[in-house]
Amino acid sequence: MKKIKFPEKLASYKGVFYFFVILLVSHFFWKFTMLGDESDDLVTFFGMNLTAAFNAMSTHIANTAYAVLYYLGYEVTLEPNNVIAYANGVAVRIVWACTGFKQAYIFTVIIAFYYGPWRRKLWYIPAGLVIVYLYNIFRITAIIALIENNPRNFEFLHEGFFKYLYYGVIFLMWVLWEEKVRKVKSKPEKG
Repeated sequence: MKKIKFPEKLASYKGVFYFFVILLVSHFFWKFTMLGDESDDLVTFFGMNLTAAFNAMSTHIANTAYAVLYYLGYEVTLEPNNVIAYANGVAVRIVWACTGFKQAYIFTVIIAFYYGPWRRKLWYIPAGLVIVYLYNIFRITAIIALIENNPRNFEFLHEGFFKYLYYGVIFLMWVLWEEKVRKVKSKPEKG
Protein backbone atom coordinates (compact mmCIF):
# COMPACT_ATOMS: atom_id res chain seq x y z
CA MET A 1 0.00 0.00 0.00
CA LYS A 2 1.39 3.35 -1.02
CA LYS A 3 1.63 6.04 1.65
CA ILE A 4 -0.12 9.34 1.10
CA LYS A 5 2.37 12.16 0.56
CA PHE A 6 1.37 15.43 2.16
CA PRO A 7 2.70 18.75 0.95
CA GLU A 8 5.34 20.12 3.33
CA LYS A 9 3.10 22.96 4.51
CA LEU A 10 0.36 20.48 5.50
CA ALA A 11 2.57 17.73 6.91
CA SER A 12 2.06 18.88 10.49
CA TYR A 13 -1.72 18.44 10.01
CA LYS A 14 -1.49 14.87 8.73
CA GLY A 15 -2.65 13.38 12.03
CA VAL A 16 -5.63 15.73 12.24
CA PHE A 17 -6.53 14.81 8.65
CA TYR A 18 -6.43 11.08 9.52
CA PHE A 19 -8.50 11.74 12.65
CA PHE A 20 -11.27 13.42 10.62
CA VAL A 21 -11.20 10.78 7.88
CA ILE A 22 -11.60 7.99 10.44
CA LEU A 23 -14.31 10.00 12.24
CA LEU A 24 -16.29 10.60 9.05
CA VAL A 25 -15.97 7.02 7.79
CA SER A 26 -17.07 5.59 11.14
CA HIS A 27 -19.92 8.13 11.40
CA PHE A 28 -21.32 7.25 7.97
CA PHE A 29 -20.81 3.52 8.53
CA TRP A 30 -22.94 3.87 11.67
CA LYS A 31 -25.58 5.96 9.87
CA PHE A 32 -25.96 3.42 7.07
CA THR A 33 -25.83 0.23 9.15
CA MET A 34 -27.61 1.06 12.43
CA LEU A 35 -31.26 1.26 11.52
CA GLY A 36 -33.85 2.72 13.82
CA ASP A 37 -35.50 6.08 14.20
CA GLU A 38 -35.20 7.79 17.58
CA SER A 39 -38.82 6.90 18.25
CA ASP A 40 -38.51 3.32 16.99
CA ASP A 41 -38.60 0.39 19.32
CA LEU A 42 -36.48 -1.68 16.93
CA VAL A 43 -32.77 -1.10 16.39
CA THR A 44 -30.94 -3.30 13.90
CA PHE A 45 -27.42 -3.70 12.57
CA PHE A 46 -27.34 -5.55 9.22
CA GLY A 47 -30.69 -7.06 10.18
CA MET A 48 -29.47 -8.23 13.60
CA ASN A 49 -31.82 -7.05 16.36
CA LEU A 50 -29.89 -5.03 18.96
CA THR A 51 -32.96 -3.49 20.58
CA ALA A 52 -32.49 -5.19 23.96
CA ALA A 53 -28.97 -3.78 24.45
CA PHE A 54 -30.04 -0.27 23.45
CA ASN A 55 -33.16 -0.42 25.63
CA ALA A 56 -31.15 -1.62 28.61
CA MET A 57 -28.64 1.20 28.19
CA SER A 58 -31.42 3.79 27.67
CA THR A 59 -32.98 2.66 30.94
CA HIS A 60 -29.61 2.79 32.69
CA ILE A 61 -28.93 6.32 31.39
CA ALA A 62 -32.42 7.48 32.44
CA ASN A 63 -32.03 5.98 35.92
CA THR A 64 -28.57 7.47 36.37
CA ALA A 65 -29.54 10.95 35.11
CA TYR A 66 -32.62 10.86 37.33
CA ALA A 67 -30.52 9.86 40.36
CA VAL A 68 -27.99 12.66 39.73
CA LEU A 69 -30.74 15.26 39.24
CA TYR A 70 -32.55 14.08 42.37
CA TYR A 71 -29.29 14.18 44.35
CA LEU A 72 -28.66 17.74 43.13
CA GLY A 73 -32.09 18.79 44.41
CA TYR A 74 -34.09 18.91 41.19
CA GLU A 75 -37.72 17.91 41.67
CA VAL A 76 -38.05 15.39 38.88
CA THR A 77 -39.87 12.12 38.46
CA LEU A 78 -38.84 9.08 36.45
CA GLU A 79 -41.86 7.92 34.49
CA PRO A 80 -42.39 4.87 32.27
CA ASN A 81 -40.57 4.73 28.92
CA ASN A 82 -37.52 6.49 30.40
CA VAL A 83 -39.23 9.87 30.70
CA ILE A 84 -37.76 12.31 33.20
CA ALA A 85 -40.33 14.98 34.01
CA TYR A 86 -40.72 18.15 36.01
CA ALA A 87 -43.97 19.10 37.77
CA ASN A 88 -44.36 22.01 35.31
CA GLY A 89 -44.84 19.54 32.43
CA VAL A 90 -41.36 19.80 30.93
CA ALA A 91 -40.16 16.27 30.18
CA VAL A 92 -37.43 14.45 28.29
CA ARG A 93 -37.55 10.89 26.99
CA ILE A 94 -34.24 9.03 26.93
CA VAL A 95 -34.23 7.05 23.67
CA TRP A 96 -31.78 4.62 22.10
CA ALA A 97 -29.81 7.44 20.44
CA CYS A 98 -29.06 8.87 23.92
CA THR A 99 -27.05 5.82 24.98
CA GLY A 100 -23.67 7.13 23.85
CA PHE A 101 -23.02 3.89 21.99
CA LYS A 102 -22.34 5.77 18.75
CA GLN A 103 -19.73 8.03 20.34
CA ALA A 104 -18.14 5.06 22.13
CA TYR A 105 -17.97 3.23 18.80
CA ILE A 106 -16.47 6.26 17.02
CA PHE A 107 -13.84 6.76 19.75
CA THR A 108 -12.92 3.07 19.63
CA VAL A 109 -12.60 3.09 15.83
CA ILE A 110 -10.48 6.26 15.85
CA ILE A 111 -7.95 4.87 18.32
CA ALA A 112 -8.03 1.34 16.87
CA PHE A 113 -7.31 2.52 13.31
CA TYR A 114 -4.89 5.29 14.21
CA TYR A 115 -1.14 4.84 14.58
CA GLY A 116 0.20 3.41 17.80
CA PRO A 117 1.13 0.24 19.62
CA TRP A 118 -1.68 -2.18 20.39
CA ARG A 119 -0.48 -2.77 23.94
CA ARG A 120 -1.24 0.89 24.67
CA LYS A 121 -4.51 0.81 22.76
CA LEU A 122 -5.64 -2.11 24.93
CA TRP A 123 -5.71 0.11 28.01
CA TYR A 124 -6.37 3.50 26.36
CA ILE A 125 -9.57 2.46 24.60
CA PRO A 126 -11.29 1.19 27.78
CA ALA A 127 -10.09 4.26 29.71
CA GLY A 128 -11.46 6.50 26.95
CA LEU A 129 -14.77 4.63 26.99
CA VAL A 130 -15.14 5.50 30.66
CA ILE A 131 -14.68 9.19 29.76
CA VAL A 132 -17.22 8.88 26.92
CA TYR A 133 -19.72 7.25 29.30
CA LEU A 134 -19.23 9.87 32.03
CA TYR A 135 -19.55 12.72 29.55
CA ASN A 136 -22.79 11.20 28.24
CA ILE A 137 -24.25 11.08 31.75
CA PHE A 138 -23.14 14.70 32.27
CA ARG A 139 -24.63 15.71 28.89
CA ILE A 140 -28.05 14.14 29.48
CA THR A 141 -28.23 15.42 33.07
CA ALA A 142 -27.17 18.95 32.08
CA ILE A 143 -29.68 19.16 29.24
CA ILE A 144 -32.52 18.10 31.52
CA ALA A 145 -31.38 20.50 34.26
CA LEU A 146 -31.05 23.43 31.85
CA ILE A 147 -34.48 23.09 30.24
CA GLU A 148 -36.54 23.04 33.45
CA ASN A 149 -37.63 26.67 32.98
CA ASN A 150 -36.61 27.05 29.34
CA PRO A 151 -37.77 24.03 27.30
CA ARG A 152 -37.24 25.94 24.03
CA ASN A 153 -33.48 25.54 24.57
CA PHE A 154 -33.70 21.76 24.24
CA GLU A 155 -32.97 21.66 20.51
CA PHE A 156 -29.95 23.98 20.81
CA LEU A 157 -28.52 22.08 23.79
CA HIS A 158 -29.23 18.58 22.44
CA GLU A 159 -28.53 18.97 18.73
CA GLY A 160 -26.00 21.77 19.02
CA PHE A 161 -23.93 22.67 22.04
CA PHE A 162 -23.58 19.35 23.89
CA LYS A 163 -23.41 17.29 20.70
CA TYR A 164 -20.43 19.21 19.36
CA LEU A 165 -18.86 19.35 22.80
CA TYR A 166 -19.11 15.54 22.80
CA TYR A 167 -17.03 15.39 19.61
CA GLY A 168 -14.68 17.97 21.12
CA VAL A 169 -14.09 15.61 24.06
CA ILE A 170 -13.35 12.76 21.63
CA PHE A 171 -10.96 15.04 19.72
CA LEU A 172 -9.15 16.00 22.95
CA MET A 173 -8.80 12.33 23.89
CA TRP A 174 -7.29 11.73 20.45
CA VAL A 175 -4.90 14.68 20.97
CA LEU A 176 -3.83 13.12 24.28
CA TRP A 177 -3.29 9.83 22.44
CA GLU A 178 -1.35 11.53 19.64
CA GLU A 179 0.80 13.79 21.80
CA LYS A 180 1.43 11.81 24.99
CA VAL A 181 0.30 8.19 25.01
CA ARG A 182 1.13 6.55 21.68
CA LYS A 183 4.69 7.85 21.31
CA VAL A 184 7.39 5.69 22.75
CA LYS A 185 9.73 7.64 24.97
CA SER A 186 13.36 7.08 24.19
CA LYS A 187 15.56 6.00 27.07
CA PRO A 188 18.44 8.30 27.95
CA GLU A 189 21.86 6.99 27.07
CA LYS A 190 24.07 5.94 29.92
CA GLY A 191 27.31 7.71 29.74
